[in-house]
Amino acid sequence: MYCIKCGVELAESEGVCPLCGLKPYHPEIPQNNGEKPYPISKIPSYETVNKQGILFLITMAFLVPMAITILCDTTITGSFSWSGYVVGGLMLGYISLVLPSWFKKPNPVIFIPIFFAAVIVFLLYIDIATGDTWFLSFAFPVVGTLGLIITAITAVVRYVKKGYWYIAGASFLALGGYICLIEFLLYITFGFKTHFPWSFYPLVGCVIIGGTLLVIAISKPLRRRVQKKFFI
Repeated sequence: MYCIKCGVELAESEGVCPLCGLKPYHPEIPQNNGEKPYPISKIPSYETVNKQGILFLITMAFLVPMAITILCDTTITGSFSWSGYVVGGLMLGYISLVLPSWFKKPNPVIFIPIFFAAVIVFLLYIDIATGDTWFLSFAFPVVGTLGLIITAITAVVRYVKKGYWYIAGASFLALGGYICLIEFLLYITFGFKTHFPWSFYPLVGCVIIGGTLLVIAISKPLRRRVQKKFFI
C-alpha cells in the first residue's frame, strides 16, 4: 500500500503516512457518509421558458387589437378609415420591438432598413388617406435619407474593426448635412422660410465636432494623447 499524496510505501498496520501524516484510504473498508459541506438548496427549479411560445403570445397581443380595431371601424363607419392609423402604429411597434426577437442573432444591418421601409409605407398610407401631397417631396426623402445614414453607420461599426474616430467624424458631418436637407425640403414642400437659415447653427456645430474628430483620427500622436487622457 502506498500513500496517495507522497507515494511512500505503507505497511498494512500503519494508520497514517509517516512522511506527510495523511490517513490512508482503504477501498475495502466501508465509509460512513458524513455531512455535506454545503446545505441542500431549497430554491425551486423552474422550467426553461419557451421563447417561441412567449413570442407567439406577444404576437397575438398585437393581432387582437388590430382585428378589433378593424372590426369596429368597418361596423361603425362602414369603411376602412381611421383603423388604418391604429393598425399601422401597431405594426411599426411589432416590427421594431418583436420581429427581431424571432431570430437567434438578429442583424441590425438588416432590421434597421426593414423598420425604415415600414415607416415609409405607413407615411405613404397616411398621405394617400388624407389626400395630401407631402410624401414624395418631404416624408420619403427625409425618412429614406435617415435610414440610409443610420444603416451605413451601423454596418461600418459592425463590420469594420477599427477607424472609429473616422466613423464618428463622418457621422457628425452627415448629421449636419441631413439637417440642412430637412430645412430645404420644408421650404420646397410647405414654403417654410426664415430670414436666416436655422439649419446653419447645427451645421456649424456638427462641422466643428466632426472636423475635430477627423483631425484626431488623422494625427496619431494626438489620438494617443486623447485616448490616454479620457481612458478611451
